[in-house]
Amino acid sequence: MFSRAVLLLLSGAAVAGADIRVVEQIVAKVNGDIITRGELERSRQTLEAELKQQNVPPAKMKEMLKEKEADALRDQVDQLLLVQKAKEMSIDVEAEVTKELADIQMQNKITDPDKFHAWVQEQSGMPFEDLKLQMKNRAMTQRVIRQEVGGKITIPKTELHKYYEEHKSEFVRQEQVFLREILISSVGKTPEQVAAAEKRAKDILARAKKGEKFPELARDTSDSESAKNFGEIGWFKKADLNPSLQHLFKEKRGYITDVMKTDNGFVMFKLEERHEEGLAPFEEVENEITEKLYVPRMQPKVREFLTKLREQAFLEIREGYVDSGAAPGKDTAWKDPAQLKPETTTKEEVAARKRKRLLGIIPRKSAPAKPVSDTAAATPPAPAPIPAGPGAPTRP
Repeated sequence: MFSRAVLLLLSGAAVAGADIRVVEQIVAKVNGDIITRGELERSRQTLEAELKQQNVPPAKMKEMLKEKEADALRDQVDQLLLVQKAKEMSIDVEAEVTKELADIQMQNKITDPDKFHAWVQEQSGMPFEDLKLQMKNRAMTQRVIRQEVGGKITIPKTELHKYYEEHKSEFVRQEQVFLREILISSVGKTPEQVAAAEKRAKDILARAKKGEKFPELARDTSDSESAKNFGEIGWFKKADLNPSLQHLFKEKRGYITDVMKTDNGFVMFKLEERHEEGLAPFEEVENEITEKLYVPRMQPKVREFLTKLREQAFLEIREGYVDSGAAPGKDTAWKDPAQLKPETTTKEEVAARKRKRLLGIIPRKSAPAKPVSDTAAATPPAPAPIPAGPGAPTRP
């Protein structure tokens, strides 16, 4: 996650009676929005950093970066069109983004808002408001795709059954259980503090057995690293579990153990899911089959939808740049420079546009936006004053 970058270009031409200043080059206009050369470069830098963190071999990295560069402008246009469509549909994701940020803040146990904002910038490399905007844009695009594409894809039950009958070997299970945990640590505590930790664990167990959701309790109360994953510690075969937990293979889904003392503290487990040994029944794997058949149909439909949005949009691409998702037959040529304003925009204008987007001031317009661009420099403004926890069952 990174902020929208600024690639600064120095103009070599002088404007009579005015100083030359740094400008940012516009490469595409999408309705009322623009895409800059700096944004494309930042996208590449972000991917390169992620690949380096994943220790991707240099040759493979070079190949992936080349693929990314080929589709860089397409991806930026896709994003803008989907966000614009979301605003046109009056999609409001403010509440879900606020909750998502609150969950992140709670998971990392940062109560002070200012400290959380600083932590976000340290972890993501962008200011809090930029991250929030990125999260809102992601949520809006996902909602548009669900409503306008995903919701219109149906897979008949007969097709699901047909897949099951033809691929039964995929659904032969080993006997396994899927567990969550809540750990209250006693490490480094005095006898009185250990007693208090045990009482706290028993209080949490009582809350869980009264109906409070175990995942949320794990997130909010557990001292284990698994708290960040709502207490999930994964699938276990019988041989993987401590003897004291092997009785879980006789219990039903939803079963919660008593509080158990471990070297690290006091822990309880919930049996979230289980697989019996042998061929899983159709009803148990229906959702899995649906996903297998849904995904390959989804991508082409999404691309069809994005092509339709391009056909309806005001879209101009600067010479030398290619939209690999272009709508066939649509004229997106950069218009006659002599009839237009400069094809660059100032750093200050980009920043001002960005600030207005963050504040939600600029409404999206369906009418074609007035083209900006072709070449020039302008006068400067006046100066101004983010593993299994310690209580997890052991694996061989």
